[in-house]
Amino acid sequence: MIILYFLIGILASIIGALPLGASNIAVINTTIKQNANQAFKIAIAAGIAEVILSYYALHCNMVVREFFDQNMWIQILIVGILMAAGSFLLFKKNKEKKSKKKKRNTSKYATGFLLGILNPPVLIYWIVAFGIINNNNLMLSLGSPLLVLFLFFAGVYIGKLITLYLYSRFSISIKNKVQNITVVINKATGILLILIGIAQTIKLSF
Repeated sequence: MIILYFLIGILASIIGALPLGASNIAVINTTIKQNANQAFKIAIAAGIAEVILSYYALHCNMVVREFFDQNMWIQILIVGILMAAGSFLLFKKNKEKKSKKKKRNTSKYATGFLLGILNPPVLIYWIVAFGIINNNNLMLSLGSPLLVLFLFFAGVYIGKLITLYLYSRFSISIKNKVQNITVVINKATGILLILIGIAQTIKLSF
């Protein structure tokens, strides 16, 4: 029965990581522009960030939820960032990279961690996820046995790692079939981010 928390952690993490987010985009671009090994470094650090966010969400579930509900400006800021990032990717021109050495020297671990930790939507997702988990008689809190918590957060880490790894493998298969894949992905991602921003705007309006 206790292993169930490990499986729940994996499943919840995969569901949360499937939507195209900052970490996913970084893994895709790094795989295409460099290689899968460099992308995996991002995944390792992003997994750690995911565990930290899920732990924080579990620690202050109700407090964080009330904070976001009472501070509308944060939600508006998130919408603005989504729209700006989407517009940038959509209208970005494909330019030759003249500073390859500088880009390669950038720590992929730091990139993965920062993209993973600076992600309010993921925090909100985990707050909702814990609400669903606890509503199904699978009570989970910081007062739970240490083994339960360890198994759950280990599942969260592995789930994030698996999802980002699959994104990387998918990028390789597409790269071998489609020319100028970076441009295509940037535009598709930009459109997706703009649509998410519009959806969030409509949600805030009602």
